[in-house]
Amino acid sequence: MKVSVITLGCDKNTVDTERYLAALADRGAEPTDDMADADVVIVNTCGFIDAAKQESIDAIVEAGRLKESGGVRAVVAVGCMVQRHKAELEEALPEVDFFLGTSEVDRLVPELEARGFIDEAPAVHPGVRLFSGGLPHVRYLKVSEGCDHGCAFCAIPLMRGKHRSFALADVVREAQLLEAQGARELNLVAQDLAHYGRDVRDGRGLPELLEALVRETSVPWIRLLYLYATGMTPKLLELMAREPRIVPYLDMPMQHASDAVLARMRRPERQRTIRERVARVRDAVPDVAIRTTCIVGFPGESDADFETLLAFLEETQFDRVGVFTYSPQEGTRAFGMADDVPDAVKRERLERVVELQRQVTAERYERHIGRIAPAIIDRDEGGGVLQARTVWQADDVDGVTRVAAVAGATPGAIVEVRLDDVVDDYDFAGTITAVTRPMPKSAPVRARSLPMVGATVGSFGR
Repeated sequence: MKVSVITLGCDKNTVDTERYLAALADRGAEPTDDMADADVVIVNTCGFIDAAKQESIDAIVEAGRLKESGGVRAVVAVGCMVQRHKAELEEALPEVDFFLGTSEVDRLVPELEARGFIDEAPAVHPGVRLFSGGLPHVRYLKVSEGCDHGCAFCAIPLMRGKHRSFALADVVREAQLLEAQGARELNLVAQDLAHYGRDVRDGRGLPELLEALVRETSVPWIRLLYLYATGMTPKLLELMAREPRIVPYLDMPMQHASDAVLARMRRPERQRTIRERVARVRDAVPDVAIRTTCIVGFPGESDADFETLLAFLEETQFDRVGVFTYSPQEGTRAFGMADDVPDAVKRERLERVVELQRQVTAERYERHIGRIAPAIIDRDEGGGVLQARTVWQADDVDGVTRVAAVAGATPGAIVEVRLDDVVDDYDFAGTITAVTRPMPKSAPVRARSLPMVGATVGSFGR
């Protein structure tokens, strides 16, 4: 069986897709990137906002067209949107053979086996995940599932359930497997990394996990994505400041800066605490880059609330900001609120935030010009130009750094780059001054102190 998986939504969905592919490869399936060449198409859906739902539906419909034309034999929909809207989707999309929500993914292999698509006898596969992205040296490591925060706008707890930390030994073992597959950058992801370990109550939280990853792997870069400001503990910041393999970068969601809007959103922070924690991070971690996200057009957001947000963004000078327009999600606390900000006003406010942040990012980047910075080579663009990223640029969201090719600077190599210019406000142009850690021809072999507990696909967050 040839299988194509279409992954929509966040990086946590990418992790889930890689586990699905590994489970299917274990039963003899062959992955393909070409949907038209597949026997089975699996759409891993996102249900976070309306635009993501529409993108998921469009992908399912496209797979259904291929099935009707006789190429694809089966279409499967899985993931967050299915978890929330399974009954409606089953009625609206009869071309889909079966739907599995996030709590039912253990049924994927049995359902396909029952339909005769996969072999009965397991084959050998390389681990609990099979790479499905564009950069094999950049991997995502999910350390927990679900969320205990009660944000009024968010449906994630309805789709993913309560927060559950994965066992530290399992997370480290998965990191070792990713390293064996060529990972040079591990991006730690969760709904809130700071909550790691709180449910287990064994005294081991995010700092202890990071220490274990540094000790038990040789991956050069470890990056923290999506960490609430309330989780910026002195121990975590001290570890980031002294450990060079934990890159000086934090993705810290703010969502707004008006206390009135934050209260209606049921967010744990207020403007004063956000300001204090940003200052604490910058004082503790030299040259740290802080990315944040915010929502405009939340119910009741007045002109004054929005101006407060703009003023705070200009004052705080985040390195990057992702901004979204609010869309009501059924089942959330905010769904019952009047969606009283017109769509045209939401779009205008989004554009104003984007334009302000474009200027702020360019100014933040200008302070690095002339400096030597660590970077990772991502791809060869051709014509003697390589695409790289500094420690201040996360994969896919923060722009790139373009440099001239030199010997040894292959994808996955860690280099030193002199930053020469800011291009189009979001990118750097630079010059490689040294290749400090070439991409190894084979994965490193290290002595491990943690027990190598046998893990299965089902042992991670099931």
